[in-house]
Amino acid sequence: MSEAKIKHLEMIQGVISRMAGNLFFLRGWVVTLVAGMLALLSQLDGGILPIAFLMGIMFIFWVYDGYFLGLEKCYRDLYDKIRKEKDENIDFSMDVTEFKKYKKNSVVYCMFSETLFFFYAPILGAAIYLIINTQ
Repeated sequence: MSEAKIKHLEMIQGVISRMAGNLFFLRGWVVTLVAGMLALLSQLDGGILPIAFLMGIMFIFWVYDGYFLGLEKCYRDLYDKIRKEKDENIDFSMDVTEFKKYKKNSVVYCMFSETLFFFYAPILGAAIYLIINTQ
């Protein structure tokens, strides 16, 4: 394996590591916001507006998390492609456009992956439960 190929793979791995860090950081924000909203809800008389706001925020974070996971998967595909590439064809491209067309890398597909679905669905389910039971 050539020095250029190793450097290119290290560059891609750095991006993958940052994406994974972003996902972890994003979920930390979600937990903090949910805890804050639940603390706020315990001080209010009830109502649908705060819970609907919580659901909206959760959905936005879920989409954003799906976007980052899809992008991370694109970079994993790029890593795999470069790993198999001949040494003389290394051009240090970080373009992942060709991998975005794959269904497994789409935002919606990633949102309903096991990783994200089992994190966000229970929180949204609990919010829906609160909406139904506060009326």
